[in-house]
Amino acid sequence: MNILLLETSTSVCSAAVAKDGTVVAELHSTSPNAHSSLLPTFVEQLFQQAALTPRDLQAVCVSSGPGSYTGLRIGVSTAKGFAYALGIPLLSVPTLQAMASGYFESHADFQGAVCPMLDARRMECYTAIYNRDLSPLRTIGADIIEEHIYDAWLDRMPIVFIGDGAAKTHQVLGIHPNACFDDAFAVSASYLLPLAMQHLQAGQIEDVAYFEPFYLKDFVAKKPVVKGLR
Repeated sequence: MNILLLETSTSVCSAAVAKDGTVVAELHSTSPNAHSSLLPTFVEQLFQQAALTPRDLQAVCVSSGPGSYTGLRIGVSTAKGFAYALGIPLLSVPTLQAMASGYFESHADFQGAVCPMLDARRMECYTAIYNRDLSPLRTIGADIIEEHIYDAWLDRMPIVFIGDGAAKTHQVLGIHPNACFDDAFAVSASYLLPLAMQHLQAGQIEDVAYFEPFYLKDFVAKKPVVKGLR
């Protein structure tokens, strides 16, 4: 079973190829505003590294959000292209759940919960809280981060905050003794794999024609600024 994994919902552009349940090649970049140019190159390089061609794929999985509007569109359109052209299943995994899965997988001894946080500008974050079995203690939402917002959960257990939204909220949330922060955690396409395999086995396949990413908030276009004009 060969699966292409695409993660473009954050500032990290990441892609990976898995064979028989194991990631065999992965590439990522934190270059800003470069997802559209990097992703096709990454995919081509991954096929070379894994000694595969597109027709060797049995499925494609994409991170479904929430996250960057533009990033999500790039990842989903690329995944749909492969699924449609090759006639293979299109799978999707919620971004925050994949982050939690990746953290638990690499921290087997951690006994608390995980709160992935994605920066949504100012003091707002896309966030949720997950148990080790990846069931949500708190469902996905867009939160304005302020003191005591997660105390109901922090009073019960340690919670580690991860993602680019965690760094900017450290001063606010770090006052609670059960609040932990992992600044080294980085988003990765490889974290999609366990949930992608589960979805495939359960027959949770997306409709290529109608699938849309989970934006959580409506896209708001900024007014272009032209020098010399008001």
